[in-house]
Amino acid sequence: MTILIRGGTVIDADRTYRADVLCADPKDGGTILQIGLDLEVPADAETIDASGQYVMPGGIDPHTHMELPFMGTTASDDFYTGTAAGLSGGTTSIIDFVIPSPKQPLMAAFNEWRGWAEKASSDYGFHVAVTWWDESVHRDMGTLVHDHGVSSFKHFMAYKNAIMADDEVLVNSFARSLELGALPTVHAENGELVFQLQKQLLAKGFTGPEAHPLSRPPEVEGEAANRAIRIAQVLGVPIYIVHVSSKDAVDVITRARSEGQRVFAEVLPGHLVIDESVYSDPDWTRAAAHVMSPPFRTSEHREALWRGLQSGQLHTTATDHCVFCASQKAMGREDFTRIPNGCGGVEDRMSILWHHGVNKGRLTPNEFVRVTSTNAAQIFNLFPRKGAVQVGADADLVVWDPAATRTISVKTHHQKVDFNVFEGMTVQGVATHTLTRGAHAWADGDLRAVRGAGQYLKRPPNGAYFDATRIANQLKEPHPIHRAGDKVVKAA
Repeated sequence: MTILIRGGTVIDADRTYRADVLCADPKDGGTILQIGLDLEVPADAETIDASGQYVMPGGIDPHTHMELPFMGTTASDDFYTGTAAGLSGGTTSIIDFVIPSPKQPLMAAFNEWRGWAEKASSDYGFHVAVTWWDESVHRDMGTLVHDHGVSSFKHFMAYKNAIMADDEVLVNSFARSLELGALPTVHAENGELVFQLQKQLLAKGFTGPEAHPLSRPPEVEGEAANRAIRIAQVLGVPIYIVHVSSKDAVDVITRARSEGQRVFAEVLPGHLVIDESVYSDPDWTRAAAHVMSPPFRTSEHREALWRGLQSGQLHTTATDHCVFCASQKAMGREDFTRIPNGCGGVEDRMSILWHHGVNKGRLTPNEFVRVTSTNAAQIFNLFPRKGAVQVGADADLVVWDPAATRTISVKTHHQKVDFNVFEGMTVQGVATHTLTRGAHAWADGDLRAVRGAGQYLKRPPNGAYFDATRIANQLKEPHPIHRAGDKVVKAA
């Protein structure tokens, strides 16, 4: 059915204006047909009264882990429940992660994840992690870019003896990404340092969740972020740093960007509002529920993250949504290193950013749209199909009531997990309606997400971040990795 959103104020990344929005029936493409006042609409069109509300692009969460096999268990939200929860909070698209096991072919892992994701209720894309290296990985990266629309690759610098990418893998994968016009992304924590600190803490008898932040201090994030950025600088490839949690990482990102390097970065709502004291909760289960990496940090780091977001050094907000129930977290009751890492947030990200960002004067409404939707669409080459209220764009829209409030609780959330790290937080700013490609998915508290309605999003290489002439010249011969003074020494 054609839907008219009438009486609202449109907020895009670059402007705010009063207009009605007419959306095509999903069977006819589900795009935005018209934007304006006094629109002529079909007599049978459904009308959403958006008086006193805002009409914004649906949120894009560029970092989720639905039904991820991890640390001996599997995340409890699958692609249906997780995307449905996102729709209830105004998020209409996710970019999830394919994470091959060491030595598993990238294409085999990708095909496995595509099968799991067929149940998604919102649109979805994939980053693919590079966890090891040989010629088959080089080949599969090309296949993924050219045939399957994967234009970003993930690198874990943490999780030694599991999925950690060492410098050799980083250099090879970054160079291949440059060739393909794909964007390398990085989980920046020094995995060797974390591993050694974990061993030291366990040897001293620290086995509970309180040891988790001690094993991953801000310095291990700052070092890894700097190393990844410098490798990218040498190779001439842009880079995206995921879930920045510390002032240390913000500082090295700001330095690189001030020098003209193309560095993008994301921040999680949890890192903006949750204090590291949660790990000292005397209730083991509550403390363990907050175990994720990087961990939550002190107010000094939270303020640095807000400043980074306000100043444009941090570009997107994501959730790293990867939820485990209490029985799963209990796997690490005697050893904190065995607590499955992950927290939720796909349902709550938009409200938390509005309440703590817009309502407290840290972000304008337009900046809110940028950091929750438009920037992710542009960085990951979904724009303007996603991330904009424009004629011809997908009718992925959220009608937002800035005056409405809700209290976040495990008793009322839609995420398939028995804990919410934002439990008890009252937020002002709520999605009253969410449309995904012109179809109702959330309407005044009624979740109408449809299992399997989500479409896979192919993302071509994003040439906007690459100098095509320079790349062409570089590809004529091996990249000069090693330099001795002014003399270039060719890599073997």
